[in-house]
Amino acid sequence: MSETIIFYVIVGLVGLLIGLSKGGMGAVLIVLTTPLLSLVMTVPQAISLALPLLLFADGFALWVYWRQWDDHYIRLLMPAAVLGVIVGTILLATLPELVLRRILGGFTLLFVGYRVFSYRLLAWNYQSRNWHGYVAGAASGLGSALANTGAPPFTAYMLLQRVTPLVFAGTTTLFFAAVNLLKLPGLVLAGLFDVRNLLETPWVLPLVPLGVWLGRKVIQRIDQRAFETLLLILLLLAGLVLILTVPQPN
Repeated sequence: MSETIIFYVIVGLVGLLIGLSKGGMGAVLIVLTTPLLSLVMTVPQAISLALPLLLFADGFALWVYWRQWDDHYIRLLMPAAVLGVIVGTILLATLPELVLRRILGGFTLLFVGYRVFSYRLLAWNYQSRNWHGYVAGAASGLGSALANTGAPPFTAYMLLQRVTPLVFAGTTTLFFAAVNLLKLPGLVLAGLFDVRNLLETPWVLPLVPLGVWLGRKVIQRIDQRAFETLLLILLLLAGLVLILTVPQPN
């Protein structure tokens, strides 16, 4: 009974976190979802369950930021992102569970490091090159397919382009909506997408728009720095748990 309660609490929390992220509270919340779900299921199952929730949330985000993106960056990054998604899906389907947990833990810790030092990007005397976009697109597609951690390379690249906040948000929304949609056929073909997971948890879907609404409300009142610091501490702990612990065999 206690394990069942923990399962429902974590799945519900993940749905809320996805909505909060799309409501403006940052990609750090998305990164937290897969480590949380992996506490109660395998990494492939976690990716499979999170994907429909992400696609559902992307619909709301696209409506909010419709046509606010920069087509140049979408065209530049997406071809490499497609390759990254393909490679990430193959690895997800073939690597042992223990290896996937270690990789997920490593991606999580890398995200923490990125967020701690990302402010330095804004002070960098940077000269943009097209191949930077190719690398960022491929890394984002790989990280998203393998562990839902595609935000750091994409965000780092876009920060260096110094676009307006609205264009930044719109381009981010369209890019990851497309990446998430690209992940679906691969998961289905690899036999990793189990629609029963979603059918067994339909009550999670309303938590996504609720999270979007709460995100819009909370972001105006909360101390963003303190909030993100708390989340980074949680991510650090989650990454260490994934790397240092061994899952019990079923």
